[in-house]
Amino acid sequence: MATITTADGTNLFYKDWGLKDAQPVMFHHGWPLSADDWDSQMLFFLSRGYRVVAPDRRGHGRSDQTDTGNDMDTYAADVAAIVKALDLHDVIHIGHSTGGGEVARYVAQAERGRVAKAVLIGAVPPVMVKSDKNPDGIPMEVFDGFRESLSRNRAEFYKGIPSGPFYGFNRAGATISQGLIDNWWRQGMAGGAKAHHDCIKAFSETDFTEDLEAINVPILFLHGEDDQIVPIQNSAHKAVRLVRDGTLKTYPGLSHGLFATHPDVINPDLLAFARA
Repeated sequence: MATITTADGTNLFYKDWGLKDAQPVMFHHGWPLSADDWDSQMLFFLSRGYRVVAPDRRGHGRSDQTDTGNDMDTYAADVAAIVKALDLHDVIHIGHSTGGGEVARYVAQAERGRVAKAVLIGAVPPVMVKSDKNPDGIPMEVFDGFRESLSRNRAEFYKGIPSGPFYGFNRAGATISQGLIDNWWRQGMAGGAKAHHDCIKAFSETDFTEDLEAINVPILFLHGEDDQIVPIQNSAHKAVRLVRDGTLKTYPGLSHGLFATHPDVINPDLLAFARA
C-alpha cells in the first residue's frame, strides 16, 4: 500500500493513479468513509488524462486509527504533507461533506502554486452547528445523538445512515441501491471509532468563514437541494457569498450523496469546471 508518515508518526494511506506529469485531481472523502467513495470520479478523471490522488483521512479507511489529531487543522496539515511528498502542483481539490471542510481549510493556507481550483460538494462550510452567530444551524443535540449512537452501536448506526437520509433512500419513490448502502457500511467500519467520534466535532463545530474569505482560486459549490445531512440553506447558500470567485450549482431532488447516486450528472459538471 502507498503511505506517507506524518511528523507525528501517523501513517496515511493514499491512492495515486495516472501519469505523474498530468494535472492532479485530489479527492477528499466525507465522514466516516474512505478514498473508496470516489471510485467513479477517479476512474472518470483518469480516463480523461488526469492524475488522480485520494487519501484516507487519519482514523479512516486504511490510515492509522489515531486517537489524537482528529481535527481540521491536523487534517489540513496531513493534506499538505501528502501534497509535498508527491510534489503536486496546480491541483484541483474536490471535497465532499467533511472533506469539503478539509479542502477549505487546506486551500486557504496552501503554498503558492500548489492549488489551481477547488470543488466543495455537499460540504459543511461555513459552519453546521446552531449558535448565536448561526441561529439557523443544526442544534447541538443532533450531533450529541450522533456521538451517542456511535458509542452505543456503531455497526447499527452505520447501517441506518446510508439506508436513510445520506442517499435519500428514505424518500418516497427512491431507487434504492443496496450496493451503495453496503459499501458505505464497509468503508465506515474500516475506520477507528475514536477518530470517527472526534470527527463529529470537527465537521459540525469548525467555523470555516475565514478560510472561505481567504481562498483566492476559483471554487465551485455543488449541492443537492434535498440534502438531509448538510442542509443547503445553512451551507452552500452562505458559503458561496463568502468566497472571491465562487459558483454554486444545485440539483433539485438530489441528496447528500449525489455524486455516488448520480455520477452521470455530477462527473460532467466536475470535468467542465476542471477544464474551464
